[in-house]
Amino acid sequence: MTATAFSSLALSPAMLANLESLGYAQMTPIQAQSLPVMLKGMDLIAQAKTGSGKTAAFGIGLLAPLNPRYFGCQALVLCPTRELADQVAKELRRLARGEDNIKILTLCGGVPFGPQIGSLEHGAQIIVGTPGRVQQHLAKGTLKLDGLNTLVLDEADRMLDMGFYDSIAEIIGQTPERRQTLLFSATYPAGIKQLSATFMRNPQQVKVEALHDDSQIEQRFYEIAPEERMDAVVKVLNSYRPTSCVAFCFTKQQCQEVVDHLTAKGISAAALHGDLEQRDRDQVLAMFANRSLSVLVATDVAARGLDIDALDMVINVELARDSEIHIHRVGRTGRAGEKGLAVSLVAPAEGHRAQAIENLQRSPLNWHPLSSLKHQGGAPLQPLMMTLCIGAGRKDKLRPGDILGALTGEGGIPGAQVGKIAIFDFQAYVAVERSLAVQALKCLSEGKIKGRSLRVRTL
Repeated sequence: MTATAFSSLALSPAMLANLESLGYAQMTPIQAQSLPVMLKGMDLIAQAKTGSGKTAAFGIGLLAPLNPRYFGCQALVLCPTRELADQVAKELRRLARGEDNIKILTLCGGVPFGPQIGSLEHGAQIIVGTPGRVQQHLAKGTLKLDGLNTLVLDEADRMLDMGFYDSIAEIIGQTPERRQTLLFSATYPAGIKQLSATFMRNPQQVKVEALHDDSQIEQRFYEIAPEERMDAVVKVLNSYRPTSCVAFCFTKQQCQEVVDHLTAKGISAAALHGDLEQRDRDQVLAMFANRSLSVLVATDVAARGLDIDALDMVINVELARDSEIHIHRVGRTGRAGEKGLAVSLVAPAEGHRAQAIENLQRSPLNWHPLSSLKHQGGAPLQPLMMTLCIGAGRKDKLRPGDILGALTGEGGIPGAQVGKIAIFDFQAYVAVERSLAVQALKCLSEGKIKGRSLRVRTL
């Protein structure tokens, strides 16, 4: 029996059978290092990035001591964003399939409070949530943590970046002394040291190297003058013409400047930052995921917990101030066996940041002159797809099949030319090939979806 087989751990036969059915054969490095510590009930600080298998690691760890017959909250997972909380809850539900009657509930902001109170009254053993909303439920007395065994702080560095230190401290103040605390973080800033010193008991530390496989991701660095930064972004996009690209900025203001500059040049771009309303955020993410938006311009905090498959390219509009954050940004491309490209624009004042990245990677950076970028011709970068927004959603019992049926049935649009369909509480988004957008809009506006006339517009 190898040390990386799940069967080498003291797990229940039901959990081992479920892991096998999920296709989890071998543990990833973070799982192999952290699970033995967690299963002994010890506190843990684990440094690992998104995509390393950390959710399954703490998921298996928190499910092991759970009592299915007690319906109080026994495990609490705090996440920085609603997207990440949803992803974590989904993974935990898959891991808990082998156990009877395990209830998992998400408590996040941006959604109505009332239904959450109703769900809490029915009881749930595992709560996954964002600090602000969990704090609100504790204040109202609708959530009790006196039966808590395990507290997980996921992407703790991001939660601190977003200003959640005091919220986390207040939540921890309402948990039993005798709990197990598991802290997962991609980087290890001072705030994490402070958190662990204050709230953890003799935590064990594990770290998984976060460097990328150079054969998967090619990195290119271009030295620029500060005033040519915006035009350099356009040059990069016109030269490489990616289908989907995330451009990283520092501030909301820089995001907006980049979006305005790209839009003026006819390039399809939208911003993602912390000040967006949840509905706008959902819309931007749906458009990017369904390929009707070419460039997503984002701050590091806003892009955290984004699960974007098949991302061709990352542009660092400005180098990250922390070399580990740079490694993170770059790791967004080249996933799932695909090749990826990361382009970094470096003004002279950022030279020391480039040096720090070189030291961390232990290899020279791949520099190119900006003049080597050649415009590939053709129209400005516009996506293949277009998004239609439908004024009804999950709460109206709308399902993807209803939308697809309306387009392919009465609309006569071939199914192959309809892209991703995303359904939220009060609206839905469907992507169609650009050349068919007018036809699709006419069909949905004039026809009926599920027997009802609904408001539809193109984005």
